[in-house]
Amino acid sequence: MEQENYLQSLLSKPSKSFQDMESFAEEHNIPIMEPLGMNFLMQLIRMQKPERILEIGTAIGYSALCMLEAYPAARITTVERDEWRYKQALKNIENIEAGDRVSVIFGDALETGDQAREEGPYDVLFIDAAKGKYEEFFHLYAPMLKDDGVIITDNVLFKGYVADDREASPRMAKIAGKIRKFNEWLVKHPDYDTTIVPIGDGVAITKKKSSHS
Repeated sequence: MEQENYLQSLLSKPSKSFQDMESFAEEHNIPIMEPLGMNFLMQLIRMQKPERILEIGTAIGYSALCMLEAYPAARITTVERDEWRYKQALKNIENIEAGDRVSVIFGDALETGDQAREEGPYDVLFIDAAKGKYEEFFHLYAPMLKDDGVIITDNVLFKGYVADDREASPRMAKIAGKIRKFNEWLVKHPDYDTTIVPIGDGVAITKKKSSHS
């Protein structure tokens, strides 16, 4: 914990617009990416320089706009099924005048594949939506990536409960169990290389293998 506090103390202060989004998320109990995880994601985006990003799980648009700040030349397509959050995301995107670079698809990500495919192929796929459906999202959207694309998945350690769920509530333990299965499936996938980084709430970075044996 001391190490995490130390690393957080090194983070630069976000702009007023992002601080406002963070406060809004906290006030309305909307899960957004933890600061260290977000900082890590932004660095990955800077390194990858993706032309097109697909995000599953917009919430209020915070992570999409952070990714855009990391690489302003990107175009981002993001999917949100909750109408209230979708509307908040549109407001936040408008406030930052990013409407020409971020398009939000309203609907359940398991049903919006055709719309998302129209705006692909993508260089980065970021999965941060219903935790129990990660594998389904992966199956549906990973094929929309370019061959050298990267898949980034958030919350893969889920509050530490994936490693040890003895203190989790039954609901949290159930979610942790689903994520645990997803992680095991993902790291053993014959077509992809994956590493899980214990930063924020746990971030998995996945890349397609360049040649198949």
